[in-house]
Amino acid sequence: MSTSESSLPQTLPRTGAGRPGNPAPRTGPARRRSRARRALTSPIAYLFVAPAIAIFGIWTIFPTLYTFRVSTFDWNQLNPAMSEFIGLGNYRDMLSGSTNPSFWQTFGVSCYFVIANVVVGTILALLLALLVRRGSKLMAAARTSFFLAYIAPGVATALIWLWIFNPRFGLANGVLSLLHLPVIDWLGDSRYAMLSIIVYSVWHEVGFLVLVFVGGLMTTSGELSEAAKVDGANPWQEFSRVTLPQLIPYVAFVVIISSISSLQAFTQFFVLTGGGPGYSTSTIGFQLYQQAFVLGNTGYGAALAVVLFLITLVLSIIQLRISARLSR
Repeated sequence: MSTSESSLPQTLPRTGAGRPGNPAPRTGPARRRSRARRALTSPIAYLFVAPAIAIFGIWTIFPTLYTFRVSTFDWNQLNPAMSEFIGLGNYRDMLSGSTNPSFWQTFGVSCYFVIANVVVGTILALLLALLVRRGSKLMAAARTSFFLAYIAPGVATALIWLWIFNPRFGLANGVLSLLHLPVIDWLGDSRYAMLSIIVYSVWHEVGFLVLVFVGGLMTTSGELSEAAKVDGANPWQEFSRVTLPQLIPYVAFVVIISSISSLQAFTQFFVLTGGGPGYSTSTIGFQLYQQAFVLGNTGYGAALAVVLFLITLVLSIIQLRISARLSR
């Protein structure tokens, strides 16, 4: 070996496949970020999503914006060109309570339904999830049976419950008769109509919530539960101090999603009670339909839709913020 060659450093920096000067290979996360940036800047990617964006824009974005416009008019359904612009007039009528039923009455009914449905549904779903979380075939069948009620069509199941609540020959009053208790006009008495709808709504929605909680329970730490048992914790202490804190993200998700779906509920009110008796089950969502499509007050109905949209938007933002905070 010549003197000039021996004076060269014995160790050369090697990168890539071992050749000096090649860039270091990107790690997995860096490679994924690079691919994501290329996808966002690729016109082909936008070409693939263009049909979905067009459908979403035509059937969701445009009707939403048009609803905002209609809410500022005294809308003429037969001849929209003759509609009169009244600005915030519909919103003033709404807040002043000059309509029948008043906005505040329907808002109170909606709040009552949302709170009762969310509280009862969340607690019941968590209890059922604790019962069926085991992996046996019987528990798997139980989880499936809960979910079948959720995926069944709302109108069909509401019609079944309409017969269950029938005051003359319904199953509910049949059970009361066997127990020698007075029968109840479940859907015709304002004291029980909302209770009946809450019972149906919880039955219909609880299957989905159970699956959410079962998924959450599968992510909890078994070691912590075993350690709590070793330390002498009883089942309630283990659940309240070990299991439940790990389920907080799932509880927050269930509460927000249930609140949004309850606020937008319509089918059960339309089929079971029609908003009655005496507006006792007339929610914002039901009055939106009633004002816009039955009474012909399209502008006022659009204003109700805007208010419902804004409340849903606020709840969605709260859910995103809670999820982001809990994921840190």
